[in-house]
Amino acid sequence: MDYLIDAGILAAAGKLEKKISGAIQQLEEISAYNHIKVLQAFQAERVSEYHFGGTTGYGLGDEGRDTLDRVYARLFKSEKALVRSQIVSGTHAIALCLYGNLRSGDELLGVSGAPYDTLEELIGLRGQTPGSLRELGIAYRQIDLDRSGMPQLDKIAAAVGMKTKVVAIQRSRGYAWRSSLDIARIQEIIKVVKEVNPDTICFVDNCYGELVERLEPTEVGADLVAGSLIKNLGGGIAPAGGYVAGKAELVERAANRLTAPGIGSAVGASLGINRLLFQGLYLAPGMVREALAGAVFAAGLFEELGFEVSPASDEQRTDLIQAIKLGSEAAMVAFCRGMQQGSPVDSHVVPEPSGMPGYGDQVIMAGGTFIEGATSELSADGPIREPYAVYMQGGLSRQYVRIGALLAAQSLFAAGLLRE
Repeated sequence: MDYLIDAGILAAAGKLEKKISGAIQQLEEISAYNHIKVLQAFQAERVSEYHFGGTTGYGLGDEGRDTLDRVYARLFKSEKALVRSQIVSGTHAIALCLYGNLRSGDELLGVSGAPYDTLEELIGLRGQTPGSLRELGIAYRQIDLDRSGMPQLDKIAAAVGMKTKVVAIQRSRGYAWRSSLDIARIQEIIKVVKEVNPDTICFVDNCYGELVERLEPTEVGADLVAGSLIKNLGGGIAPAGGYVAGKAELVERAANRLTAPGIGSAVGASLGINRLLFQGLYLAPGMVREALAGAVFAAGLFEELGFEVSPASDEQRTDLIQAIKLGSEAAMVAFCRGMQQGSPVDSHVVPEPSGMPGYGDQVIMAGGTFIEGATSELSADGPIREPYAVYMQGGLSRQYVRIGALLAAQSLFAAGLLRE
């Protein structure tokens, strides 16, 4: 390649092909399965060019939008889905589910440790944000993960009570140094909860996890899931949006929070982007495979360079996130500046730590993306706090991830921050 990369870094990269070949082959097999799954959902709903047209105003009678909802419902093996460009983020999709299905006096029980940063103010754990769940009289408790990063099933069973309306499961690691939860583990949690109280809603924050495994949480008993379209299921081309899927009543309650009671899922103009949302979903299994293959390379490269990574290059993948523990703020900054140089957009921009809405710590972010904030394309970010780790996500092509990872390593080398 034309970039000037240190010979030692290139030598480390050169050692990886055989080391990661088994992990790459497994990703190919899962991707092939999910390609068929997505294709069959399209075919079952008889998707046609007619569905790519858009609506304005209220969006009443938008057959393309409604068909996309049904395609998502089939993909998730769920009763109903809500797919809207008006959902601005994964956090927004999660908020719709929680505000739509919790009432004053109810309890929300988190069973996968501390929630993702942007949910802290939503729940009422940080700050005095008006309208938080706590302000509305909704209680919150949390069961931490054990020392190995796994859910404590016995403590979860003991914690579920009659007021526990929703059990929240965060599938991805977020900004925590822990393993993501695989579908088998999520199924175990749901089984334990339902044995104690069958009426408790099992909700899964599905961000970064879609199409990484063969099954989705709704296929193993989850009542409700939510996520963002500028992550996995947008295929790198959805310009905005989010989704909710699950039991029809629960999804419609979320829709009532997005619009208004009595209007619910019947509205939401598609504004001409239906084709992008359909096409993004169709491309998503391939994009997820490419992103994961790139993450495997990045994990192997930084293992060779002496850094702790999670997951390891030979570990099973359960979400799109690759965490790399760098050990200092300076190293985080150098890493993100290097990766930014491999971006197609704003490659000249120099990332700096700064405050962001919803986060309690300063955050450093690299992400020169065609769609603002699209972690499906390729980005790396992290809060400036212990253990000073960056979290890589996405990658439209494994080669672009490879370039970004090499430039990040080169930036660390230039700053004198590579380990011996």
